[in-house]
Amino acid sequence: MKVLVTGGVRSGKSRHAERLLDGYDAVTYVAAGPTVEEDADPDWALRIAAHQERRPAGWTTVETRDLATALAVAGPVLVDCLGTWLTATLDAADAWDAPADQVHAMVEGSLEDVAAALRAAGGTVVLVTNEVGLGVVPEHRSGRLFRDLLGTVNQRLALECDEVHLVVSGRVLRL
Repeated sequence: MKVLVTGGVRSGKSRHAERLLDGYDAVTYVAAGPTVEEDADPDWALRIAAHQERRPAGWTTVETRDLATALAVAGPVLVDCLGTWLTATLDAADAWDAPADQVHAMVEGSLEDVAAALRAAGGTVVLVTNEVGLGVVPEHRSGRLFRDLLGTVNQRLALECDEVHLVVSGRVLRL
């Protein structure tokens, strides 16, 4: 089964995604974004540590931007979160100031690789993402670019999933 879990910031979407995998002894948790070593932001390292503390001991954490490879592991996979993956992908390509059509083409190419890996994944996969249609996005070029790209990512990967869950204030709506 493949599930896309979406919601606003602090909606409870990550905890809901973790609950979907209750009962599995071994889960690969993919911190989709920069590795702690790549990112100079201490908040990122704290976020990864907080997630590791609350998860079962049998879960393995993988920090990567390479979602296609991360989805190729055997067993259940939880990817958290597509928004951080997108930001890290744009950062790594130094793409924030590139022409929007070039950025869209770059992301769509990466997205096709992720979609193919998701289709090929044999086990349960739960993807966590921010729902940009409900969130406050700054009205400047980078904010609009992020909103539009993450909307594309969400829509494209939702097509590959069996279920989509919207989480608002800890409440889950299965779409």
